[in-house]
Amino acid sequence: MKDRFEKLLTEDWVVVWVSVPLLLLAALAPHYLPYVPSTLIGETAWYNILLLFALVLVVLYVGSLLLRRPTRGMIPSLAVVFALSLVAQLVAKIPVVAHYGFESVFFSVLLGLLVRNLWRVPEWMKPAIQGEFFIKIGVVCLGATILISDVMKSGIFGLIQACLVVAIVWFFAFRTARRAGVDERSAMILSSGVSICGVSACITAARVAGGDDRKLSYIVSLVLIIVVPMIYLMPWLAHLILPHLFAPEVAREVAGAWIGGTIDTTSGVVASSEMVGTVASSHAVIIKAAQNVLIGVVAFFIALYLSTRGERGGQAPSLGIVWEKFPKFILGFVAASLVFSLLQSSGVFVPTAAGKLAETGAAKTLSTLFFSLAFVCIGLDTRLKEIVSRENRNILRSFLTAQAFNIVVTFVIASLLFGVLKPMWS
Repeated sequence: MKDRFEKLLTEDWVVVWVSVPLLLLAALAPHYLPYVPSTLIGETAWYNILLLFALVLVVLYVGSLLLRRPTRGMIPSLAVVFALSLVAQLVAKIPVVAHYGFESVFFSVLLGLLVRNLWRVPEWMKPAIQGEFFIKIGVVCLGATILISDVMKSGIFGLIQACLVVAIVWFFAFRTARRAGVDERSAMILSSGVSICGVSACITAARVAGGDDRKLSYIVSLVLIIVVPMIYLMPWLAHLILPHLFAPEVAREVAGAWIGGTIDTTSGVVASSEMVGTVASSHAVIIKAAQNVLIGVVAFFIALYLSTRGERGGQAPSLGIVWEKFPKFILGFVAASLVFSLLQSSGVFVPTAAGKLAETGAAKTLSTLFFSLAFVCIGLDTRLKEIVSRENRNILRSFLTAQAFNIVVTFVIASLLFGVLKPMWS
């Protein structure tokens, strides 16, 4: 009994426990959740900032207590991480910056990298530098924004594309990385990031495979850096190629499916697809949502593959080993998606005047907040000197090769499914 209780106090489960009150707050009182202001001017802005800081502090403090991590010096440490995250989110809301599609996560990593590489991170700053803890909470909250009804709108074609792209690109990326001399676990992390949904998939694969944290930070940095030019490259390619192949409406659907399957972050997908139009944006987000759901599936097969090799002291393969390696916070992600989808279908959630659900918008605010905090921590943990090492160059070459392959393969699949088969079907 004691052993079972201890297993419920691992980081994955603790993330689920501390996320439940956050999601309840998003579902039951979305209008009372503070939001990140677009400026620091005015009492309301500072009131919201203090409330958000208090919310994060409570979550981090409770999580640290449950995980038996040191809590001394938590407030000043979190104040610095939170301030960097706040600056990143404020910069991303500047109209000129927002127009060019730069997301807060980009500035979060950038600020963290600057602090880490220009100055030495002192000991008193380290208690709140818990990037994996923050990003797992962000993933669980993100689940509440992915409604099953939205995923199903793309029909069988969207689901087929998501499965095909993830399977084909994952195996290509894995083989490419292994041939380049990348170790097996880092290759799994890289493959998951390229084929599914970037950072959260990298974290999940690393949690299951047990990869090197330094290499995980490097691959995550690659994802966040390369996604910036991808945001502009994909709409440009769509405008350059698709109008010559398909009718305008069909071309926009194909563009959305292409962008949704190739850009590695959900925020990047939204920013990029909106440059093509509303039709493209809706398809892109749905495709990305379908791929996000496959995080757990890929994690299961990675765990199954590792367990069948008789790891962990030569233990025989069993479902127990697979369950032990499975990232439990993904269960929180799936549960949040199912619960919020059921509440929507039952009429509990009422659309706002803008046609959006306030509850999922509140969950998105929480997800963005914790992702931004996580990326600041990732930047604070990343040394740029390590990026130019010979081993990391192999990871970089493998990542770029896999991403180029992803662009080509997803274009072919999206064109066949949304450009040929779907018009014929309808």
